[in-house]
Amino acid sequence: MARRPLPRILSSGTAQIARSREIARTAADNATDVLHPLITVSRGLRKLAGLTRQRWAATPKERRGPTLFLVAGGVLVVALIPYGPLLALISVMAAAAWKGRVREPVKTGPDEAEIGRLKALYEALVPYFSVPDDPAPLFAHGGDWSGAFSEYAFDDDGRLTRLHIAYPAYFTDGEAESRDRIEQLLHAKSGRGREYHFAWDEEGNRLVMSVLPALSTAIAAQRFVTVPGETVLGFTDEGAVQRTVPVAQGEETRDAPPVIWRTGPRSTEPHLLVVGESGSGTTTLLRSIALQALQHGDVLIVEGSGTGEYACLTGRSGVLAVECGLAGALASLEWAAHETERRLIAANRARQAGQSIPEDTKRPLWILVDRPSIFGHLAAADGDTEPQQLLQVPLRHGRAAQVTVVVAEQFDSLDALTETVRTHTRGRVVLGPATPEQISTVLGKTPHTTPTPDVPPGRGYARLGTGPVLRLQVPATPDPYDDATSEAHRQAVLELLPEHIDGRAPDEPAEPVEQLKKTEKAEAGAPDPVPAEG
Repeated sequence: MARRPLPRILSSGTAQIARSREIARTAADNATDVLHPLITVSRGLRKLAGLTRQRWAATPKERRGPTLFLVAGGVLVVALIPYGPLLALISVMAAAAWKGRVREPVKTGPDEAEIGRLKALYEALVPYFSVPDDPAPLFAHGGDWSGAFSEYAFDDDGRLTRLHIAYPAYFTDGEAESRDRIEQLLHAKSGRGREYHFAWDEEGNRLVMSVLPALSTAIAAQRFVTVPGETVLGFTDEGAVQRTVPVAQGEETRDAPPVIWRTGPRSTEPHLLVVGESGSGTTTLLRSIALQALQHGDVLIVEGSGTGEYACLTGRSGVLAVECGLAGALASLEWAAHETERRLIAANRARQAGQSIPEDTKRPLWILVDRPSIFGHLAAADGDTEPQQLLQVPLRHGRAAQVTVVVAEQFDSLDALTETVRTHTRGRVVLGPATPEQISTVLGKTPHTTPTPDVPPGRGYARLGTGPVLRLQVPATPDPYDDATSEAHRQAVLELLPEHIDGRAPDEPAEPVEQLKKTEKAEAGAPDPVPAEG
């Protein structure tokens, strides 16, 4: 059967109808734009009239007469003064326009995407915060998430930035393993690549998760406002410590919360252990400590890597030696052990005689040992004494003798550290990317934050004794003779260096930088690089 063609009005009128609709829509939009002030004023007059009716209905009957009298008097006064009605009309129109303006809707709750994230997070926590015998579980599959999440905040990308969680009282929040499982789950579900802080309130059965801002990496080496016996390891979060120090950050000066390490006879953590991977900033931290220690004491540096990272300190006032070879390291550490014993004997004799302690025993002596495991392998091959054995006397008796030991090592060589080094280095620092297990092994406690895989050099965690685990960012203290160092950081380190023993100023080298670097490396015992064959 042949198909009949559509009527002409239906086939040719569709485009006309669409065009007519577009014209009508455009005309309506133009009319709305033209009449927008009138619409706004009309909306405002309607709202003002509604408010007037509400106020009149709320006025008691015995007060309505006096109110009408006052209103009539006000209208009469306005009518009699010059330009009174015009000013009144302008005032009413202005009030109506202000009242009738379109306001942006205020967000009073999460949107659909945010509700979906909260529901998914609630369902993920059900297996950890519920038991089958609970008659009224706070966490249950398909339950109400609003009862467990009392407060929440999202960023512009829709990811959680803050969350208050109420959990049942029977949850084992006193066990580190249980808390770690919850923190890892929240970290995975809330978005990786950020650092979260977890505050557990065991008494109130509350957990607060918040996103931490990145620590500033713009603080360079400088003179910090400290007293003798205080060393700034780096800077941490606002509110984590009770003290701030002024720091120069670029051309501005601001107050920053420091991580202060106190040494001396009354220190509870007289020695420090720094652990990290290559390029994590362990050498930067030791260089920063050396520059601060030279203000009030003497420094002995033993570098196991032999890369000349401390060549800028060679020949400086207060620097006793910078040793890069095995023989020099053994001789220096043996002298340090005898010096510690001499100080102890001299101080003991002075006390027994009722005299003051000699001045030569009061000046702090700092022993900085970078990568001692390398010397251990070399000593074992040559049949020499293990260098770490020479650190036993300074580590055990250094606090009373004003001797401080700082040891830096990498994660893959932690097993090479002796028991004496591990026992007496109660101050601990972990730098660079590390797993929670590695951080807990070094610090003895898992931090309340989630470490990120990508961190800048000098970024890590610090714990002094039995104190809390603090986030740490070491001040930028690069090798000033490194070609990759920026000019601002180079000048900052050079200004802190003491004078050369021959009297030359630190910022006025007598030779070009490269030649001076080679000369000081040779003085430190670092071998010249051997060119590759072929």
